[in-house]
Amino acid sequence: MNLLPKNKLKNLKLPRHWEKNSEKNGPSGKPKPFWNNALSTIFIFLILMTIYSFLTESGSKAPVISLSQLATDVSGSLVSKITVRGDELEVEYLKNHELKKAKKEEGTALTQTLVNYGVPLAKLNTLQIEVKSESGVGFWILNLAPFVLPLLFIVVFIWFLSRQVKGAGMQAFTFGQSKARITFPSDKKQRVTFKDVAGCKEAKEELKEIVDFLKSPKKFLDIGAVIPKGVLLMGASGTGKTLLARAVAGEAGVAFFSISGSEFVEMFVGVGASRVRDLFKLAKSAAPSIIFVDEIDAVGRVRGGGVGGGNDEREQTLNQILVEMDGFEQNEKVVILAATNRPDVLDPALVRPGRFDRRVVLDLPDRHDREAILKIHAVKKPFAEDVNLSVVAERTPGFSGADLYSLMNEAAILAARENRLKVAQFDLIRSIEKVMLGPERKSHILSEQEKEITAYHEAGHALVASVLPYADPVHKISIISRGRAAGYTLKLPLEDRKLQSRREFLDDIAVSLGGYVAEKMIFGDLTTGPSNDLQVSTALARDMVTKYGMSDKMGPVALEGAGGRVLFGRGVDDREFSERVGSEVDAEVSRIMTEAREKAEMILKKHRKALDTIARRLIEVETIEQAQYESIIVAFGIMPKKKKDEEVKI
Repeated sequence: MNLLPKNKLKNLKLPRHWEKNSEKNGPSGKPKPFWNNALSTIFIFLILMTIYSFLTESGSKAPVISLSQLATDVSGSLVSKITVRGDELEVEYLKNHELKKAKKEEGTALTQTLVNYGVPLAKLNTLQIEVKSESGVGFWILNLAPFVLPLLFIVVFIWFLSRQVKGAGMQAFTFGQSKARITFPSDKKQRVTFKDVAGCKEAKEELKEIVDFLKSPKKFLDIGAVIPKGVLLMGASGTGKTLLARAVAGEAGVAFFSISGSEFVEMFVGVGASRVRDLFKLAKSAAPSIIFVDEIDAVGRVRGGGVGGGNDEREQTLNQILVEMDGFEQNEKVVILAATNRPDVLDPALVRPGRFDRRVVLDLPDRHDREAILKIHAVKKPFAEDVNLSVVAERTPGFSGADLYSLMNEAAILAARENRLKVAQFDLIRSIEKVMLGPERKSHILSEQEKEITAYHEAGHALVASVLPYADPVHKISIISRGRAAGYTLKLPLEDRKLQSRREFLDDIAVSLGGYVAEKMIFGDLTTGPSNDLQVSTALARDMVTKYGMSDKMGPVALEGAGGRVLFGRGVDDREFSERVGSEVDAEVSRIMTEAREKAEMILKKHRKALDTIARRLIEVETIEQAQYESIIVAFGIMPKKKKDEEVKI
């Protein structure tokens, strides 16, 4: 692997706010608050004043006596020693070596003063008198400290203040510099390769050409080939776009600059464009390198639709990105990777040939890919002997790579919570439902009436799904609350599907209305339970009419875009069809829902005994697994099916 040469790493000129980040900022990279510095200064000042007070007080503990009293004590042979420090006298007595203080007259010798007070010369000859110089360090410290310490405090406080102001000024000067995070190829801890990315076979094949170009561009340039300047990674959230981009840099052994599209846009016009210029300049100085822009749709949306400063700034930033990508030379050896889950909103100039002219689609993983992803996330987790990741992969269709990571992590948490040292298969199965629906709400206890209503509701879903030929088979029924659902019916298809037919949609709508019909038929009333079912089924019926052309009356006409928006980017409130067409759409949606309700009602009336049996069993045990459920419906002449995932919840 060709790593970036050390001399290039040394010559790479990082922005000044990067170089001094570790000096000025704390461990988190955030600037130190000013008040932290001010409080530190005040704290140091208080400590110094405390020490000074201790020293001065310790020196003044001895009682002070007058000269006349001192003369009397000397005459009475009570004093053994007198220490003279300037005008200060330290008197040591014979009894218990007690110390007292006195002050002599200025400009007069101590012996002359004592003689003037009537002390006999014989007594003075027996008295020990010691004179100490006034030029000692301690003397000057004690005398100058009251003046020096406040002055020192003011100087230090002003220094901290100016340092903080200087830091704020530097932040103002670096406001237009790039905030990209850089990962060097020598950083082994953050290095990711294709081995760490399971699945995405076609995407990795497409990106291997980028890796080959960054490693050895000469063979491409010699034959006249120009590597794509930009690669757009498209896929749903959690499919591994960012991880795959890091793997490309890890495989090629080049510097990796990562930034989010939202980090370019500020409230000041021109800042985003300045950051784009700084980022590209930095990447060119570290070439070969990769620039990765995550969520590029934040800055790369279609231009011309907005008014105001925020949109003007975004459009100027996008214009600068377009200019920088056009300014690349053929041998620049800088590749831009961008990720988005909304490619339909990107500006056409951004995805034209010469810019992001290579698009790599990352789909949700299939069963084999899910098993491979689970194995990667299972490397550092101790498993029990009964763990079968293939079974877990079969029960998680529609899960993204991020969902599978969360599943493995939740399983480990469940095992640790129960003080077990290994993760069991039971933990993995429970974590599937936790990721899909949320944790069990054990404190959410239903009353007897609510429990009966919920049981019939879920039994209605399950029974309609078992009878309809194009509905997925039931895998589990439960009336234990999870997340926002009071109960749920889990269905698992037999194989992963990329396409779904009109018949399957119609059966799914009928299954969604099974709980609604069961409540109305059994209790003669309705609750708020079917609200989510009605929302999901109505939205699906409208999509059939407006997106998929599955209405015989409306014909093969697409009236809305894939994201629920109107086509051609005219905004959510604009309509591409007339009021008459809108009325016909509403009528078709109502017809589909009515037919589905009648279909579900006919099934539940025909199999009323099976419905009652399933509901009673749910009330008793609260959860019915697949084998037990199939034994119940077989007793009533309903043959079970085998299929894979989807839940209907209330």
